[in-house]
Amino acid sequence: MRDIIKMTCGNCSRANYTTTKNKRTMSEKFEIKKFCPVCRKHFPHKEGKISKG
Repeated sequence: MRDIIKMTCGNCSRANYTTTKNKRTMSEKFEIKKFCPVCRKHFPHKEGKISKG
């Protein structure tokens, strides 16, 4: 039931982190403030899908 999601920076749009999310309890998009190693500052990171090629 848990899906793997990637966290993309809101400033530079790079995928920096991966995490899991339970779709049954959290149906909306996930957003959290995390450190971006490219920008070297804290920015909001939004949820994105990982393609299963």
